[in-house]
Amino acid sequence: MPNNNKTLMGHPQGLFLLFGTELWERFSYYAMRAILVLYLTDRTINGGLGWTVKDALSLYGTYTALMYITPLIGGWLADNYLGQRKSLLIGGFLMVVGQFTLALPHNLLPFSVEALFYVGLGFLIAGNGLFKPNVSTMVGDLYQDGDNRRDGAFTIFYMGINLGSLLAGVVSGSVTGIWGWKAGFAAAGIGMIISLIIQTLFAQRFLGDIGVRPAAHIAKENAQGKSHNVLSKIEIDRLKVIMVMGLFVIVFWAGFEQAGGLMNIYSQQYTDRMIGSFEVPAAWFQSLNPFFIIVCAPLIAMLWVKLGPKEPSSPIKFALALFFLAIGFLCMVGAVMEQGGDLTVKTSMYWLVGAYFFHTLGELCLSPIGLSLVTKLAPLRLASLMMGTWFGFNAISNYIAGIVGSHVETLGALDIFAGIAITATISGVLLLAISGTLIRWMHGAEKAH
Repeated sequence: MPNNNKTLMGHPQGLFLLFGTELWERFSYYAMRAILVLYLTDRTINGGLGWTVKDALSLYGTYTALMYITPLIGGWLADNYLGQRKSLLIGGFLMVVGQFTLALPHNLLPFSVEALFYVGLGFLIAGNGLFKPNVSTMVGDLYQDGDNRRDGAFTIFYMGINLGSLLAGVVSGSVTGIWGWKAGFAAAGIGMIISLIIQTLFAQRFLGDIGVRPAAHIAKENAQGKSHNVLSKIEIDRLKVIMVMGLFVIVFWAGFEQAGGLMNIYSQQYTDRMIGSFEVPAAWFQSLNPFFIIVCAPLIAMLWVKLGPKEPSSPIKFALALFFLAIGFLCMVGAVMEQGGDLTVKTSMYWLVGAYFFHTLGELCLSPIGLSLVTKLAPLRLASLMMGTWFGFNAISNYIAGIVGSHVETLGALDIFAGIAITATISGVLLLAISGTLIRWMHGAEKAH
């Protein structure tokens, strides 16, 4: 436990250290993500790589998928060998190297531009695998079993993630407009350096021994001679809940992640972004989601508290998330229909604003709730591994998102947006139907209301 018992806003001070650490790491990730597809598809005369939209969206899907699958490996290494804190620092350093590799001028080294680009992505993917699962797991470790502050803690933590994302879109879009694409990657690298400095200077003071030793070693000592590798019936049932809920996570994020791909392209090419004589940079739309999160998260958290015993269970909240996702894509269907088949027509930016708003409501019903759920249900010795598994579902969804978005030139945006809305609605209804079974498998971790 931490070296001191002082609290801030009713939570351990270590929560706000992890809040700051994740804020700047997410700034780094989203600053790069906001410009990745735009950089790839921009003409080489403007400093871009000149890729086709299909190739860029395919690469985007593969990259984001790998960013979410490598936490499986990083979580396992942390649980068994490195510990969470050491994994976080190593991963952060690798991500700094990756961002500044992307920021290197094209003519600086005797390597091809694309070779250097892939090397930078490789460092980012490897570093993220070590960093991502361990921050979230340490948030859960700040609280004892049964502590009802845990869901609220993850909501606060999630606001830190999205504050970083909000800053990222604005900063990245602004600096690239002034100094070019490479400046955007450099800004992302600076954000990652700030994250590492915060963690290095304050971790011991506010986290104490949390994350220092591998969780598997601690679990072995606590087993007191009993086999700590055998899963009990309750543990198996709870792991089944994580896996089943993960399938619905795939559906949600496969739609949601169109934000950085197909919806990003749509905002750039087909949206009227003029406000008077000022043209809103396309990358700024990437900040709508975190802005809505920061505004809506406290309201959603208060709603759950106000409902009290009637607060929906996690499966019901996930179903609501899928319904909100569907409504958001109905807004995108409206945008395409406004074009009337004429690709030279620019649609109102309010369609995009509406889509991001409903997607945000869905995210608040799913993402922080899912992180909290994993820390409730996963055995201690598998905590980081299961958090990595949870992000693994995001990996699958991001890969699917890239494949779906890359077919825009053959299927058309209308078919893709409508198809996602229909799939999300059917999935939400199915989840409502099986929610009772999932609650039983939780064995008291949550109750049906």
